[in-house]
Amino acid sequence: MLRGEIEYSTEKNSRDNRTRFGFQTLEVYQLAKAIVVSTYRVTKSFPAEERYALSQQMNRAAVSIPSNIAEGYSRASPKDKMHFMNMAYGSLMELTCQFEIAEELSYVSKEQLDEYSKEARNLAVKISNFRRAIEQKQQESNGETIGKHSEAVEKR
Repeated sequence: MLRGEIEYSTEKNSRDNRTRFGFQTLEVYQLAKAIVVSTYRVTKSFPAEERYALSQQMNRAAVSIPSNIAEGYSRASPKDKMHFMNMAYGSLMELTCQFEIAEELSYVSKEQLDEYSKEARNLAVKISNFRRAIEQKQQESNGETIGKHSEAVEKR
């Protein structure tokens, strides 16, 4: 599929079979969105004094993960794609730190931290695999460019 095209989803679970952008079909994006939803649910129970502090920071870090995946997916160059995947990974690590702090402050239980950590590890692996695929594609296209350049030089 060409970059920027809209995919049409016929999945049973799709919302009213509406059109979807390519990034919306990515497993890594779906997992990142699930972490956002669970983070919002967890931070809802934080003390009121944390509403504009740790709670807000965790929610922002969580939202940043799928947002960067979506933006990176839409970029044309592998370098730009990689930049946004790195940002998504960094936001995931930031959120992990914040979950640990929340557990130490007794805002989340050990079980909630463990559940988050399991989801975060899974997503970290998926983001790393996605980054590796971008790198491989970039290397392949560089090889093709180098190969074409070498052929042109040899013909001279």
